[in-house]
Amino acid sequence: MSSQPLAERLRPTSLDDYIGQKHLVGEGAILRRAIESNTLPSMILWGPPGVGKTTLASIISHQLKRPFYQLSAISSGVKDIREVIDKARNQGLFGGNNPILFIDEIHRFSKSQQDSLLGAVERGDITLIGATTENPSFEVISALLSRCQVYILKHLEKDELIGLLHMALKKDAVLKKKNIRIEEYEALLRVSGGDARKLLNALELV
Repeated sequence: MSSQPLAERLRPTSLDDYIGQKHLVGEGAILRRAIESNTLPSMILWGPPGVGKTTLASIISHQLKRPFYQLSAISSGVKDIREVIDKARNQGLFGGNNPILFIDEIHRFSKSQQDSLLGAVERGDITLIGATTENPSFEVISALLSRCQVYILKHLEKDELIGLLHMALKKDAVLKKKNIRIEEYEALLRVSGGDARKLLNALELV
């Protein structure tokens, strides 16, 4: 049996497999156009837990074939940020693709930590993707916010969550061995509260 959580085993690697956020990544939507034209701005992804912020950042990096660095605002400091920026700048000197720096829970960064990102974002050494569950207008410093686009991610709709359940049962090797049949969706959907990660965690416990 895989030791990876179900949500990690099912994490998509392309926009075509990504569930939800059609207003951003559906055909012709604003963020999808930016990705497909490789004109990606630095951005803040704002939305509740479990709606695909980390997954979307990973997909963007994968589709654009860019180096991907990830930091958590909970455990990273200014020193960690500067080390990543130095690596990114060195890659740029050798003609590499502009790296993506993904910072989870960016609202937890202090002002000095956020300040340390400004120069690299402005010079284009990195493309910043910050993820937050809090309103960035209050939690991200104005100088950094002015250099980023803010995209709002929404709770997944009922049909999207049911589609995710069907995909999990169809694609995941561990679940297929259990031969699970879902007779009652409502209880699982209530537990999830629109959070895909919670939904898959609940399914895995069945």
